[in-house]
Amino acid sequence: MSTWDVRSECTTGCAAHAVPRVPFTETARRCAAFAHAAGRALRDGERMAEPARLRAHARAVLGSIGVRLVVETAGETAAGLSVPAVSPPRGTLVVANHISWLDIPALLAVEPVTLLAKREVGDWPLVGTLARRAGTRFIDRDSPRQLPATVAALAGMLCSGRSVAAFPQATTWCSVGYGAFRRATFQAALDAGAPVRPVTIAYEQHGLASTVAGFLGDEEFLSSVRRVIGARGLTVRVTVHPPLLPHSGAHDRRALAELARAAVNGTVRSPARGHEERVSAGQALGTYL
Repeated sequence: MSTWDVRSECTTGCAAHAVPRVPFTETARRCAAFAHAAGRALRDGERMAEPARLRAHARAVLGSIGVRLVVETAGETAAGLSVPAVSPPRGTLVVANHISWLDIPALLAVEPVTLLAKREVGDWPLVGTLARRAGTRFIDRDSPRQLPATVAALAGMLCSGRSVAAFPQATTWCSVGYGAFRRATFQAALDAGAPVRPVTIAYEQHGLASTVAGFLGDEEFLSSVRRVIGARGLTVRVTVHPPLLPHSGAHDRRALAELARAAVNGTVRSPARGHEERVSAGQALGTYL
């Protein structure tokens, strides 16, 4: 087993609708809308990676399948996932829990950071092509000898001022609160002197916690897509936490990983109904978060 090769205890049996599915006619409409949104992104070619276009395409994909995006901040008023530039300029390492393939467009809909993903994502139908066009960097988890080079490359991107998003659990779980954070990506933040931004991703259906978006175990990608397209009232809630500012003398990668995981898991709660920023996934491109 390699450093990034992690087995989740969650299986396809964990993924279930919290409320009744949408009717067949709505499922068919969403399938057509999803194909249209994906096709528009593909026709953009290499321009898809441009920040404004990438964010707009991510929102369009979510909206096409009826997924509502809600963004909220914890403990501060954040301008986005990236932390304002420090001196010398550094990018931000964004770390989030991992539940679904939907996590990727959800993050990109908030801010078009560079994504770090396992090599297998590049082989997924449609999404693999979209991920490559979006500038995703892929990790070969079956080759542990490449780990030092991968960490060095990630640190280099952060030093250049580019923000990168990673899923340090290295696999998907059915809900927030499960799975340890692997430490390698945090070493890159330490080496670069870059801030770490924890982010929590959670899914609801009509205010009820839901596992319907889970992409778990050995499930085929298209099977998960069909289930998500049939989900009624699905919301992805992205909670942005205050940044962690690592210091090489005071932190190590273990401490950073534990602090980030504690921040991400700290929002495990009933769905909020109070004061929060609500963003419709299908709305036109507006002011950056």
